[in-house]
Amino acid sequence: MFKTTITEMFGIQYPILCGAMMYLCKPKLCAAVSNAGGMGNLTAGIWDTEAAFRQALEETRKLTSKPFTVNITLLPSVRLNPENYQMWVRVCAEEKIAALEISGTPIDKALGMETIEMLKKAGVKMFHKVGSVRHAVHAEKVGYDGIYAAGVEEGGHPLNDDVTTMLLTPRIAESVKIPVVTVGGIADGRSLAAALVLGAQGVMMASRFIATQECEVHEAIKQELINRQENETVLYGQTTGLQGRGLRNKIISEIMAVEKRGGGLDELIPLMSGLRVKEAWVSGDVESAPLMVGQSIGLIRDIPTCRELLDRMGKEAVEYLDKARNMIQKT
Repeated sequence: MFKTTITEMFGIQYPILCGAMMYLCKPKLCAAVSNAGGMGNLTAGIWDTEAAFRQALEETRKLTSKPFTVNITLLPSVRLNPENYQMWVRVCAEEKIAALEISGTPIDKALGMETIEMLKKAGVKMFHKVGSVRHAVHAEKVGYDGIYAAGVEEGGHPLNDDVTTMLLTPRIAESVKIPVVTVGGIADGRSLAAALVLGAQGVMMASRFIATQECEVHEAIKQELINRQENETVLYGQTTGLQGRGLRNKIISEIMAVEKRGGGLDELIPLMSGLRVKEAWVSGDVESAPLMVGQSIGLIRDIPTCRELLDRMGKEAVEYLDKARNMIQKT
């Protein structure tokens, strides 16, 4: 049904990729997305040790024979260190993982050009998630294979340039020759169709995959995403130099209050702790942690299987593209 640079690069049915989600992108969800015709995501940051990481890769490969992505986020961390980053990349090269989603600092700056050469030799495709044209151009220059164009609508850590998906996708697509994947605000067939028209070769979404049957998260969280609207996320953390977008809740309000009065990292770190998020995913407490979801929650209305979701998105995208084509009056 779809023939884009992304579907051909990885031999997948739909140009739909799962974005990284800390403590959620584990083998079960990763395999479910890949088996549904998209491309699943295994978020490396969940596993601190090489043995645990290799076990997760092995478990995923037992659940699917299809390609999947591994996310490696190269940002300052309280829990992780450069040795973790080096280990993840080395293991991915040794295991010949299909692709890497690199977030944060580009590999050449964080781990050196020799790392890029190692990945290329192993046949691992490298995609860098960026929020600006300048970062996309740099990624292409040093040898990345593709770009994730992440608009400010996305959950997680959107670049503080605050450029929307609607502008960022065509700007990056016209500025680089490597394929571009749209990130931020994607949740259904309409947004997939729009991204393709804007020049993307595929889409990446994360928040939408939380509300699927295979995602290992408390049902209260899934229902909360259905109940909330697109205006109920907020940008926070600007004073730390690493802004985030999360669901508006009690803990986010506390974080923003600390920032407003000039509080420092000693006050903010306990409130923004990843441990809080890990516990909330399990307990279903939507008020106690900064749940990093995007504005696309306004389009989430049910909890399908990954297969049902991707099949529906593919069908809807075709229908909307046909509808747009029929609006053109030929003379």
